[in-house]
Amino acid sequence: MTVTGQSTLAVPDAHGGWRSLTLLEPRDWAEHPHPYDSRIAFAAAHVVADPLADNTPGAPAVLDWDATLAFRRHLFSYGFGVAEAMDTAQRNMGLNWDVARELITRSAAVAKEAGARIASGAGTDHHLTIGTIDEVIAAYAEQIEAVEQAGSQVIIMASRQLAQLAVSADDYRRVYDELLRQVSEPVILHWLGDMFDPHLKGYWGSTDVPTATATFLGLVRDHADRIDGVKVSLLSAEHEVSLRAALPEGVRLYTGDDFNYPALIRGDGTHHSDALLGAFAAIAPAASAALAALDAGDIETYDAELAPTLALSRHIFEAPTFHYKTGIAFLAWLNGHQDGFTMVGGMQSARSIPHLVRVIELANECRLLADPDLAAHRLTTLLTSAGVTR
Repeated sequence: MTVTGQSTLAVPDAHGGWRSLTLLEPRDWAEHPHPYDSRIAFAAAHVVADPLADNTPGAPAVLDWDATLAFRRHLFSYGFGVAEAMDTAQRNMGLNWDVARELITRSAAVAKEAGARIASGAGTDHHLTIGTIDEVIAAYAEQIEAVEQAGSQVIIMASRQLAQLAVSADDYRRVYDELLRQVSEPVILHWLGDMFDPHLKGYWGSTDVPTATATFLGLVRDHADRIDGVKVSLLSAEHEVSLRAALPEGVRLYTGDDFNYPALIRGDGTHHSDALLGAFAAIAPAASAALAALDAGDIETYDAELAPTLALSRHIFEAPTFHYKTGIAFLAWLNGHQDGFTMVGGMQSARSIPHLVRVIELANECRLLADPDLAAHRLTTLLTSAGVTR
């Protein structure tokens, strides 16, 4: 790849051709270091790997703690709460529980300093040899206790072990009924679709979404006083609109739809979704500007701020969707939030060079590259090391 002018690059495509890309000056995005009035908004944050550690596939995660926590401060500065130790942080895909527990504790302390919200994932991934439903309940309870003790709100994550052991919807009800009776404060329930984790296919006891939804809704209605909200990641706007209208009063729907979030958060005049999105980690300044406009009742500006980000988000989350973390870490690297493009589990290799080039093009169109010269230099370095030269 060659630099043909100041922040003007020749970039490759998937067919061996080259095209010119001129990087735009970034917008002077306004910070918003307090929560929003009209919506609750969490950004699901990634983790930064220690580049000198053995963060290879199958190895325990080792983090660059300074960069990882600095990225959370970056999100707090734009008014977002942080959804911690979730799938965006490579939970079940490189981030083991011992490190996740330390991450939750450290992040909760940073959130307290910033006066920001934090909600963290509790699952069953520290016991990989679980053989009974009772053991699933016990494993969940251990992690819920750890999250609560850290000072974070609890997100009850979907469990691979439960999905493997459950033979009917009754098994799911038994687990969640017991957990919701035990929690100290209202929690967020997370329904993660199999496009994000194929091991969760058939969650809630059925591969038929309406049948699974009926089980899920029954659970929420029976425990509404213990549930702050539900986070649904099925990438179906139609399903989300239907579900949120059926939720009990006071139970929020936190959209996890990285394909359709602008309309879902805006709402239909009767109901709206709040947000718990991995996409917001990638587009934080633009999402902040949009939510600030929504607070002011300026729907036109809200739409204008988020519209350009949708193509970027849909590209980052394209199939196989569970590799979206690579795009988020790549953008963080381009924008100077971390020194290297290295991920736990070696997942920096999960997306192709043409995919990553398209990420920078779409981020550029949104004017989300904080330092175009740095982004140009880092992209040049990446392509040269990959043997992509003109």
